[in-house]
This record gives sequence, C-alpha cells and structure tokens, in this order.
Amino acid sequence: MARGELMKKLLASYGNDDEFRSVAERIINEEEKKNNKVLANSLRRTLENSRAIGSNYSLKGLERFSPMNEATNDFVERVEPSHFHKDLVLSFDNVRILKGLIEEYRFAEAIRKNGLSLRTKLLFCGPPGCGKTLTAEVFASTLGLPMFIVKLDKLMSSYLGETATNIRSIFEFANNKPCVLFLDEFDAIARSREDSNEHNELKRVVNSLLLFIERLSPKGFMIAATNLDKSIDPAVWRRFDEVIWFKNPDKGMIRRFLKSRLKNIKYNFNPDDYVYKLEKMSFSSLERVLNQAIKSMIIGKHKVLNERYFVDAINDEHRRNSGVEQMR
Repeated sequence: MARGELMKKLLASYGNDDEFRSVAERIINEEEKKNNKVLANSLRRTLENSRAIGSNYSLKGLERFSPMNEATNDFVERVEPSHFHKDLVLSFDNVRILKGLIEEYRFAEAIRKNGLSLRTKLLFCGPPGCGKTLTAEVFASTLGLPMFIVKLDKLMSSYLGETATNIRSIFEFANNKPCVLFLDEFDAIARSREDSNEHNELKRVVNSLLLFIERLSPKGFMIAATNLDKSIDPAVWRRFDEVIWFKNPDKGMIRRFLKSRLKNIKYNFNPDDYVYKLEKMSFSSLERVLNQAIKSMIIGKHKVLNERYFVDAINDEHRRNSGVEQMR
C-alpha cells in the first residue's frame, strides 16, 4: 500500500488502539523493507513503549484518566506538559541518573523477568527554584505519562477525618494507573514528624502516608520534592529507591541556560561576560532576569536585546533576593 494511503489509515484509526497499532506496524515494516533500519527500530521502540504504558493513554482516554473527585480537587492537580528537554538544564550526574531511570522503565518487563525491581519511588532534594518540579514534568513527558501534583501542605491541613481516605484513593490510583505522581512540599511530612507539638491525629496521618509510600508499587513513578535534607527523618529516606540532588546552577549550567533561552533572541553583547554576576542564583531567578530583560526590550520597541536591559534585570534580581534574605 502507498505510504500516503497508510498515513490516511493511521489518522482514520485514531481512538481505535488495535487498528492504530496494526497500521503503525505496517508502516514500520515498509521502512524495514526499504532498509531504513534506524528509523524502523526507533518507531518500533516508540510503539512498544506506548504498548507498555497501556491503552489508557489514547488522547481521548486521558480526559477520564484522573484520580480527582470533589474531595481531592483542592490538593491534586493534573499538569499538562508545556516543557520539554530543550527547557531543562541539569548537572551531568542528574542527566545520567534520569536517563537510567527512563531506560529501566522502557525495559521493565525484561528487568522484572530477571527478578529485579525498578526504581520507581524518587526523592528530589534541593533549594527552591532549582528545577525539581520542571524536571518531574519533563521526565513525565519523556515517558509519555500524565503527571499529577499532590500538594501535601494542603492535604495535611485538610479535615483530618478525611485525609487518610483521600491519601488511600490517591495511592490506589498510582498503583493501578501508569502516571507520575508528584508529591509537592514533602517538607510538610518531615516537619510534622519532627514537631513534638503536632496533634496526635496528624502524626498518625503522617505515619499512614509514609506507610502508603513504603507499600506503593506504582505503574509509573512517585516523585517527592523537598527543600529540606539534613533534617529529614532517616525513616523517610529509606522509603525511596533513588535520591536526586539539585543545586543552584554552576557556571557551566548558567552558560547552557543562557544559550538555550536566548537562541531565538538577537542581542548585542556577550552573555558569558555576566556569568559571574549570575552565580548563586536559582534557575527561577535566572528565568526572571531574562524575562524582565526581554520585556524591557519589547516595551522599548527594540528588536535587539541590549546590554543595559540585561544588566538592569540582573541588578533588579539581586535587589529582590537581598530583600528576601533580610526578611528571613
């Protein structure tokens, strides 16, 4: 069958998983016959990965694919991916670890057949604004998994009689549906375990949550994010298969960040000359600097980002951060 006809059939089969896969297999077979082995192998891996994820991931099915109900709406949020690899700047160690996790997931069946388990419960540690949530989002989009953010600070402050039930429903969902469950503000748990003044009922809820984490065998991944590290209870560390450390960007990462963000912007200076002034800033601070400089360029009706706008934005961010530090 002509390639054009196959593409028509592929589009026509949207929403019908079996037919879609059948047509996709025929396209792959045609590429193999043409000796386009690299493309054929890549397409086949993609198809196999989507098969491992399951039929819930047709785009139509995703609309119904949610743990949320009226009780959980306040603290569970589905995140539609808006960031991808190009938006992410990580240390080389973290890139290596995350690639390893992705490969494990893609070879999950073979790994389990050999009696080994996957690393599916991850702890992201690092200061605010260093890219923990963004990394989780890109990680989810790379795997083709939906991402749900659980706001633990709101969950722990909800009506205690319902908290345990809500926690159970969220973790049952993660046990049965492939997704990335992101536990934001995991500090809420660490603080609750440390605080001797906490209500006994709240302590029981925290312990229940940690027990759910320990027993969890997710179809996808559970990622917890915390700004704390040294003060976290050792019992909490043991519940995670992998701990990934995030730090504020070093000089090399700052250069890569600037190059990535300015690739579609014309400018008349060398951004590398200002890396020393951007040291110790978080990624969120760097993002604010560039956004403010570009907005100034737009307001000034310039087509080229000039040095003054960039320097002013850097100085404004230093002023902002200095004020925040003084208030702590």
